[in-house]
Amino acid sequence: MYGFAEQLVHYFNRPHAQPAERPVGGAAAWTGRELARSTEWRVPLTPAQVAEVQRALAVARGCGRGARELRREDFPLPTLAGEIERWRAELDEGRGFVLVSGFPVADWSREDAELAFWALGLHLGMPGAQNEEGDLLGHVTDLSARASHADERLYRTNQAIRFHCDAADVVGLLCLSTSAEGGASRLVSSVTVFNHLLETAPELAARLFEPMWLDARRPAGAAIQYVPVQPCAFDGRRLRTFMHGDYFHSVERHEGVTLDPLARAALGEWERFAESEGVHLDMQLQPGDLQLVSNHTVVHARTAYVDDPRSPRHLLRLWLSLV
Repeated sequence: MYGFAEQLVHYFNRPHAQPAERPVGGAAAWTGRELARSTEWRVPLTPAQVAEVQRALAVARGCGRGARELRREDFPLPTLAGEIERWRAELDEGRGFVLVSGFPVADWSREDAELAFWALGLHLGMPGAQNEEGDLLGHVTDLSARASHADERLYRTNQAIRFHCDAADVVGLLCLSTSAEGGASRLVSSVTVFNHLLETAPELAARLFEPMWLDARRPAGAAIQYVPVQPCAFDGRRLRTFMHGDYFHSVERHEGVTLDPLARAALGEWERFAESEGVHLDMQLQPGDLQLVSNHTVVHARTAYVDDPRSPRHLLRLWLSLV
């Protein structure tokens, strides 16, 4: 397992040769309009696969190890393992996301859901810490009423979150309960958005290959308040993008830090096009849905939501490295 610092180093160690000067093709260059008419990104589990997951969960419960000490073989998936490899390939070399439905979360206790999700993650990659406290399994739910400081990370609120990436090869979200209203998951191909900038405003596309200051969203007094991040890296074949609209913009709250005009224009046009109808893809996660998203070729966002107080929106989150 990666600690937080190791996780960041692994994710940002993206091979870069030179800025891309031509549109980047491949399966990762999709539009929401195309995929909204398709079911190829939806993977419903079969009854036999659900039964296999249930058997694996029983084995994991009885193996005598804590969740963090589990090995892949402690959650045996003799037939589903091949399907998981296909998900992995789709994340790494394909469109960059998959939505798997049918996990029996209604039949699981909270502890069983956490155990099953963690063990599934071991079949996909290596889990990594999601913050400096070392949290390996995140809970995406509204904790804003209990926020300890004004820099509370947005996933722990019910606010809308602009397009962003997490600092891991893949982010996985398992939906345990959904919101009463809103909370749609919004995905966009960062390859498609880059191609648009390259074709319409090449000077803005070029700016994405130079560092920008990123707000670290740390409490007042923390040693590091912002860090330089190069949004795009291109190895001659694959374009990898890190985008975080909220944090690239909020860095200006720090004294003496401002966005240069090209950076401001590039971020603005990037987000404007990503938000355009037909470019992004919206989906409403339902209980039992597992969304897996590449943080190299897909950027995700979330609309604001309103909870049912009797059953608040709650997703489990894993950061995974494809090593």
